[in-house]
Amino acid sequence: MLKTLITILLVTFMSSSYAIDESHMHGAWKLVSYEVEVQETGEMFHPMGEKPTGYVIFTPEQRVWFVLTGEGRKPAKTIEEKATLLDTIISYTGKYRIEDNKWITSVEVAWNPEWVDTEQAREFKIDGDQLQVFTPWRVMPNWPEKDMTRSIVTFERSK
Repeated sequence: MLKTLITILLVTFMSSSYAIDESHMHGAWKLVSYEVEVQETGEMFHPMGEKPTGYVIFTPEQRVWFVLTGEGRKPAKTIEEKATLLDTIISYTGKYRIEDNKWITSVEVAWNPEWVDTEQAREFKIDGDQLQVFTPWRVMPNWPEKDMTRSIVTFERSK
């Protein structure tokens, strides 16, 4: 009986200690950095410049808005310049859910039509007022020569 009670207490303690309280996600988070890590070498690079801008907003109704823009964007005049702007933005919205340390968005609207009606899963961790997000390892069409990469996106709580 004592062994069972201790096991129940330990499981309860471990679950509550490591469970994500979804309310900690709620609110606006301002982009601090966007880096890409190369799995094979550990190389880190900034695909949208040293100082990209952006926000992610999580609501209590499980809606998320995400927008990230590259450093130094300028208004476009030509078709080519307008096309280039598409390479310096990531934006989407949809309903989200939290599963363990993953935020999963059912994408409804996105800058990239291929994302619409997909689920985008991201590991994350919150440390005080910092939210760090990790994409899965994958080969990105933007830099296929680097093979497997993952994005590491860091936000701070907007006040």
